[in-house]
Amino acid sequence: MADLLVPPQETPPVEASTAEAHQERPDGGLWEHSVMILSLIVACSVVFAALFVGWAISL
Repeated sequence: MADLLVPPQETPPVEASTAEAHQERPDGGLWEHSVMILSLIVACSVVFAALFVGWAISL
Protein backbone atom coordinates (compact mmCIF):
# COMPACT_ATOMS: atom_id res chain seq x y z
CA MET A 1 0.00 0.00 0.00
CA ALA A 2 1.46 3.34 -1.04
CA ASP A 3 1.43 6.33 1.29
CA LEU A 4 -0.17 9.44 -0.22
CA LEU A 5 1.71 12.68 0.31
CA VAL A 6 -0.47 15.46 1.69
CA PRO A 7 0.47 19.15 1.28
CA PRO A 8 1.32 20.91 4.60
CA GLN A 9 -1.78 23.15 4.43
CA GLU A 10 -4.20 20.22 4.34
CA THR A 11 -5.40 17.84 7.00
CA PRO A 12 -4.31 14.29 6.20
CA PRO A 13 -7.00 11.61 6.03
CA VAL A 14 -7.29 9.59 9.22
CA GLU A 15 -8.47 6.04 9.64
CA ALA A 16 -12.16 5.95 10.64
CA SER A 17 -12.57 9.64 9.86
CA THR A 18 -15.81 10.66 8.14
CA ALA A 19 -14.42 13.98 6.88
CA GLU A 20 -12.21 14.45 3.86
CA ALA A 21 -9.03 16.50 3.90
CA HIS A 22 -9.83 20.20 3.69
CA GLN A 23 -7.94 23.41 3.17
CA GLU A 24 -7.09 25.04 6.51
CA ARG A 25 -8.17 28.67 6.81
CA PRO A 26 -5.47 30.90 8.34
CA ASP A 27 -6.35 32.31 11.73
CA GLY A 28 -6.91 36.07 11.63
CA GLY A 29 -6.49 36.29 15.38
CA LEU A 30 -7.23 39.56 17.14
CA TRP A 31 -7.03 41.65 13.96
CA GLU A 32 -9.72 39.72 12.07
CA HIS A 33 -12.40 42.05 13.49
CA SER A 34 -10.38 45.24 13.85
CA VAL A 35 -13.35 47.54 13.10
CA MET A 36 -15.31 46.06 16.00
CA ILE A 37 -12.35 46.40 18.36
CA LEU A 38 -11.76 50.02 17.33
CA SER A 39 -15.49 50.79 17.73
CA LEU A 40 -15.48 49.31 21.23
CA ILE A 41 -12.44 51.41 22.22
CA VAL A 42 -14.01 54.61 20.84
CA ALA A 43 -17.37 53.89 22.54
CA CYS A 44 -15.70 53.26 25.91
CA SER A 45 -13.65 56.45 25.55
CA VAL A 46 -16.79 58.49 24.81
CA VAL A 47 -18.61 57.05 27.83
CA PHE A 48 -15.60 57.69 30.06
CA ALA A 49 -15.32 61.29 28.80
CA ALA A 50 -19.07 61.80 29.33
CA LEU A 51 -18.71 60.72 32.96
CA PHE A 52 -16.04 63.37 33.53
CA VAL A 53 -18.09 66.04 31.77
CA GLY A 54 -21.11 65.12 33.90
CA TRP A 55 -19.01 65.21 37.03
CA ALA A 56 -17.55 68.64 36.12
CA ILE A 57 -21.01 70.09 35.39
CA SER A 58 -22.45 68.78 38.65
CA LEU A 59 -19.86 70.68 40.71
